[in-house]
Formats: sequence, structure tokens, C-alpha cells
Amino acid sequence: MSDQKQLSISLAEREVAAGQELHGTITINYAGRFDSVVINSQIENSSDVFSYINLNGKKINYPYARLSIFKADLGGRTVIEFTAMTKHVPSGDHSNVKFRASIIQEHKEVVSDVEHIKIKRV
Repeated sequence: MSDQKQLSISLAEREVAAGQELHGTITINYAGRFDSVVINSQIENSSDVFSYINLNGKKINYPYARLSIFKADLGGRTVIEFTAMTKHVPSGDHSNVKFRASIIQEHKEVVSDVEHIKIKRV
């Protein structure tokens, strides 16, 4: 069996400040059927969110924490590139953030991957 993940998310930056772009890549190696890929961000102890501003080279304005991408919209693509940004300013020196990518089939998550970053206070 291969050690290759069925789905992986990687983030180019380990730390960002409010207003700074965060660049991410999701790689799909899942061989089964699926309906969509979901990217979700969660800023610890906060209701603030990351807004998605670029998806696969196209500018978007998606101001919600959870972005769903239908398989049909991927057009056979197995790599998703996105850019996100937040206006969150930590109350302390930093806030922890979890980005989760999931593959959804018939309303069920079948595989996922998680990455963590920090938002630093400037």
C-alpha cells in the first residue's frame, strides 16, 4: 500500500498577520467517487473567519469559513490552489488556526487532512 495521502492540504505560510495573504494547495489522490471538496478554516476562540479571495487562479470573494467546490467544477483537476485572508487581530501575541480539507460523498466526509498556522499580532 502506498504512503501517499488520499487528500492533503499544505499551506505556504506558517504565520500570517491580519490582512496578509495565505496560500494553500489541496492535492486529491482519492480514487473513489465523491461529490465535492470542502475547505474549512477555524480561528481558535474566535468567530472571525478567513475569506477566500482566489481559487485556481480566478479571483473570488467568498467571505465564509467553509468553501465547497463541486467535483464537476474541478474539471478533472487534482490540485486546488487557493488564497485566503483574515481581518482577525489576536487578543494575545497570536491565535491558532486550523485549516481542514475534506472530500464529501453523499453528505458524508470520506477523507480529510488538517494543517495548522498562527495569526500573529503586529
